[in-house]
Formats: sequence, C-alpha cells, structure tokens
Amino acid sequence: MSRVVLLFPGQGAQSVGMAGGLVSRSEKAREYFDRASKILGYDLLNLCVHGPESELNATRHCQPALFVHSMAALSDLLERKPDLFDSVVAVAGLSLGEYSAACAAGAIGFEECLRLVQERGAAMQDAADLTPSGMASVLGLELSKVEAVCNEGRQANEILQVANLLCPGNIAISGHRASIEAAKTSAESAGAMKYIPLSVAGAFHTPLMAPAMERLSNAIASTPISEARFPIYSNVDAQAHTNPEELKQLFPKQLVSPVLWEASLRNLVSLGIDQFYEIGAGRVLAGTLKRIDRKAVCECIGD
Repeated sequence: MSRVVLLFPGQGAQSVGMAGGLVSRSEKAREYFDRASKILGYDLLNLCVHGPESELNATRHCQPALFVHSMAALSDLLERKPDLFDSVVAVAGLSLGEYSAACAAGAIGFEECLRLVQERGAAMQDAADLTPSGMASVLGLELSKVEAVCNEGRQANEILQVANLLCPGNIAISGHRASIEAAKTSAESAGAMKYIPLSVAGAFHTPLMAPAMERLSNAIASTPISEARFPIYSNVDAQAHTNPEELKQLFPKQLVSPVLWEASLRNLVSLGIDQFYEIGAGRVLAGTLKRIDRKAVCECIGD
C-alpha cells in the first residue's frame, strides 16, 4: 500500500478566483462554503471568487477562506479517491494550514475549527494593529547569515527574528517595521538574491503576537479536540503529534514561534512517502518540497 501525506497551505496562498472551478464541479465542496458563510456572517464564496483583493487579503478574511477552501478541496479529492485515508500516514500545514491538517485528521470538527480560525485571524489582525510591524522573505542565504541580517538590522529595543524556515534559501523574517526596512540593506550586503517585503498585517510568529496567543489559548481551551487519526507534524517542533492536550499547547504557541516547515518536510520525506498532496490554494508547498527532495511526487488539489 502506498504511503501518502496531505499538506495544507497557509496565509499568502489566497488569490481572487480561488475555489471557482472547485465549486462549479462539486456540490459537496459548495456545501462547505454555504456552511461557512452561515457561521461567518458573510458570503465567503463570493469573496473568494470575486474579491475585492484587499478584502480577501485581510488577515481576518483570508484565514477562514483558505481553511474552508482546503476542506472543500479535500472533500472533492475524497469523492474521487474514497479510500485515500487508508493510505495517509501523516498530515502537515504551513502556519494556518495546521488547522486544516487538524480538521482533516479528525482532531477538530469543521465548524469548531472554522470558529477557531476566525478567532485566530481576528486576534492576529488586532495584535498587528497595535504595533507597526511586518515580514520579509530573504532568498538565497543560509540560516546563519539570515540570523546575522536580523542582528544587524534590528533597531534599538525592537524585535526582528527568523519567522519561517520554508526550504533551503527561502527564509522569512518578522518584526517591527523599522527593523524590517533596515534589514534590507543588511540582506543585500550579505549577498541575498532577493529581499521581498510581504503583504501581511504584522509580525507573525514573533512575541509581538502574544496578545493573539492569549486570545487563541482561551478559544482553544473551550474547543473539543480529539485524538488525531493521523500524526500532525507541528510547526513548533517539526514532530508528530496526535494527543489532544499536546495539540492544545502547540496551536497557540505557533503564533509566537518560528515555523519549522523545512524540518517538518525533511522528517516526512524520511518516512519513505510515495505521494504528497497539496490541498488548497496555490502551489507554494509543492515548491518547497521539491527544494528538499527533487524526486518527491506532489499533486496539487485546488481548482
């Protein structure tokens, strides 16, 4: 029997038009959006398909949109491959995508998980509004040099640190806006191929998200979480987890901790996986996987 891993994208993968093709061919996928709209109080599918882009990109909107799109895409895949779960050995998601992974693994129900994602997006937006901050991608440098860039660019009494370790040569940093701007010169001097400010609300995966972590912890404490059917590889430690109590600790901690995506993928590849699926918007995760294992087979399931 083949060994399968499901991967779920995070914030940044959204784009206007997402889910249009999916719901046109799958009534079950459309039902996920209908259920979500009743909970959220707005027409999520219309926002995904028609925008406007500024509204879809807002943290409080794009996180529910990406989660529901992933779950709808998974339902479509399962209609075509009803025995797929018999071959799944693990799941993982990038930042927000970890909630999609947890829902796919049966640890959290769809409606409960959507409410958590809604609270997560709102809490992160509110925390970001407290302090001018942001993120940037540094391409072409190894970790030690990116850490040196952070040390050089960090302004007095500010935060600037590695936030996302995506794959070799692709690391995101996060912190106060003045430090993010100052780090551009340091990155270029260190030989970075590119330094790309990211269109995000604030300094995700740093201590600046502490207010959001507190809110999310309270929401998670009151959410039923079950033993996961498949191991969930956590962004916090790149290790497999199924225990509900461990998951309740890791989900909030993720907001203030670097995302160890490269390490998670390396641990998954070491399991001898025959097939990866990237389920949801975009193809970013397939790209990061290929940077780690060029022979890895990854099919993108979205529209």
